[in-house]
Amino acid sequence: MAIPPAQHAHQASRPTAVDGPWRDPSLTPETRVADLVARMTLEEKAAQLYGVWVGADVDGDGVAPHQNDMVDPVDLDELTTRGLGQLTRPFGTAPVDPGVGAVSLARAQERIVEAGRFGVPALAHEECLAGFTAWGATAYPVPLSWGAAWNPELVTEMAHRIGRDMRSVGIHQGLAPVLDVVRDLRWGRVEETIGEDPYLVATIGTAYVRGLESAGIVATLKHFAGYAASAGARNLSPVRAGAREMADVILPPFEMALREGGARSVMHSYAEIDGVPAAADPALLTELLRDTWGFDGTVVADYFGIGFLETLHKVAADRGDAARLALSAGVDVELPTVRSYGDALVAAVRDGSVAEELVDRALNRVLLQKCELGLLDPEWSPLPAALIGGDPEQARATVDLDPPENRALARQLAEQAVVLLANSDGALPLRGDGRIAVVGPRADDALAMLGCYSFPSHVGVSHPEVSMGIDIPTVLEALRGEFPGADIGSAAGCDVDGTDTSGIEAAAELARHSDVCVAVLGDRAGLFGRGTSGEGCDAADLALPGVQGELLDALLATGTPVILVLLTGRPYALGRWADRTAATVQAFFPGEEGGPALAGVLSGRVNPSGRLPVGVPHGPGGQPWTYLQPPLGLASGVSNLDPTPLHPFGHGLSYTSFEWEAGAAAPAELPTDGSTDIELTVRNSGGREGAEVVQLYVHDPVAQTTRPESRLIGYARVQLAAGQARRVRFHFHADLVSFTGIGGRRIVEPGDLELRLATSSAADDVKQTVKLRLTGPERTVDHRRRLVCDTSIELI
Repeated sequence: MAIPPAQHAHQASRPTAVDGPWRDPSLTPETRVADLVARMTLEEKAAQLYGVWVGADVDGDGVAPHQNDMVDPVDLDELTTRGLGQLTRPFGTAPVDPGVGAVSLARAQERIVEAGRFGVPALAHEECLAGFTAWGATAYPVPLSWGAAWNPELVTEMAHRIGRDMRSVGIHQGLAPVLDVVRDLRWGRVEETIGEDPYLVATIGTAYVRGLESAGIVATLKHFAGYAASAGARNLSPVRAGAREMADVILPPFEMALREGGARSVMHSYAEIDGVPAAADPALLTELLRDTWGFDGTVVADYFGIGFLETLHKVAADRGDAARLALSAGVDVELPTVRSYGDALVAAVRDGSVAEELVDRALNRVLLQKCELGLLDPEWSPLPAALIGGDPEQARATVDLDPPENRALARQLAEQAVVLLANSDGALPLRGDGRIAVVGPRADDALAMLGCYSFPSHVGVSHPEVSMGIDIPTVLEALRGEFPGADIGSAAGCDVDGTDTSGIEAAAELARHSDVCVAVLGDRAGLFGRGTSGEGCDAADLALPGVQGELLDALLATGTPVILVLLTGRPYALGRWADRTAATVQAFFPGEEGGPALAGVLSGRVNPSGRLPVGVPHGPGGQPWTYLQPPLGLASGVSNLDPTPLHPFGHGLSYTSFEWEAGAAAPAELPTDGSTDIELTVRNSGGREGAEVVQLYVHDPVAQTTRPESRLIGYARVQLAAGQARRVRFHFHADLVSFTGIGGRRIVEPGDLELRLATSSAADDVKQTVKLRLTGPERTVDHRRRLVCDTSIELI
């Protein structure tokens, strides 16, 4: 379904018959919107509450669940006479040159403006999880890599650049970040999350929100809430999380991103929690989100989520009933295209089954956001200034969405996110000479670097006739560039998945006659079962996909030292090879510059500084398990299953060494509303520059409800030259140790605490312990509590 071009692509012409105070930018947005709402018919009101997905394919493979059976034919000419709320994914549906796409979007906006009585443009949204999901745009590392970098400032810069690129071509809203906390590593969308700890997810996610919003893009928090806690790790499945898990693990990242980050939109999840779908839950979307947290932005539907109330959840009788439930709960906008909020909603209002006040409530929020974005202003123009003129052919190749500064930032983030898991007897860095065998199904495939929501994996694979649009060096190419003096041979050995073992012997033979073997194994990102990682690509267990484990066994049997490099969207169980590989390097879909980043780590040009945002399991079973376990969830003699990870949350090695020295002593006692500073000095005692990640955990020995053995409450990434030292100061406030008590309220409880300064969540990695006693009355706190442990770093 294509939008034909309008005659002009300059200043939009609007009918004058409906001019009024709503067009006056000197008035308050509330006054303007109230005036506009009063002038609109019911059909015009409803039209502002849905999007239209121009170009969505209803015949082939979809890029959204149930796309093929949930998209109805739309008469755009008739529809736009009512106005239109949103345009869905004008760049992320099919490959389009970004300059041409910007002009096409502008012409579509002109058509919408000229067709309706009020001339209100649509709000255009796109995916931007690992970069702007558009052909030719920078493919940054996936969110799990953001978590591995432990660097909020760098994530803010990345998000600002993503937002800047989106704004440059006419996009207003980005469907990111994902703030789901990993609860089961088998879930296919682990790659889209930031990690298994709510504080890490919250701080990194909030950093992304700040960056996107600073570029003028509406950030959309997803998936609200509980989506990643699905039963059996199956995508789009029921959630059986209890009230405390929701309050203490799942919800805090959303609280922080709204309060500290200023996100202006929230996307409901597909989940149903204790039998109530999120899209039909007023307790979640209105009472908590708006009445308690004070959110005043828009709630948008996850794609087809309102229709799913009828077709999957079976809580709605028909489309009008689904509209009633969603509007009542607090869903303002139906995405990706009109189904329930169109004629079905209008009919439901007319027959009295849906109150028009609910339509007006959602409409008010939508129009306030459009007003904030300038879409109600008389001087609004559909084209960015750089493209005024509107000739698609002249616009071709005029917009660069992957400039050198983007690539440099993508490289920096990829380098900081690589985690050195193990390094036996200093096998790394490699010398870079002699014979090197580069083996594995991920060694020479550019798509090995990309997650499911990067454009080439998400959309490009359906258009094999179109070039990838960006340069993505493979690991093999990067190593050949890194080691020009080495004799580098390559063999795939096997596919990412499948059962074909016919190539393993040739790969082993190559390794046998080499000085070292770099085994590059991992995932292929895809959609709905077409990959080993990604949306709808859930895993039965955490064994390496396909016969990659057999390939690794064969390589190790040759006696040649094997450097295992993993390019994955989730961690896999590595216990069976823990004492056999010479070194292990983990990268979570590191983006277009991931190959050079990995080559730099293997050569030693880059000193690895990534830390795990999720634990690496020992064995493939025993799931689900994360480090946030109370004593009963830890290994013990009452079960033969030991869930202790091979490598814990927060773990990562370096090519240099660090020494920690205790700082000024903290007070032994602190009121339950008090604060204090926790200090230490970190010194680089090795021979080269590197970064240490100092992690602050709390251990609560006795509490009224069971508590995790340890829980992250602060961290600092400390960059140090050889011999250099810096003082790290954590400003601890008692609010940071609050939890949901026996009465269901969030409390700060008096009693003993241990604050643990550590290099990971494992007890053996605790470097210093600060014992503290909270005194005074039990305090009840809410979302206005201190959410962030402020940190300062100074050179000494």
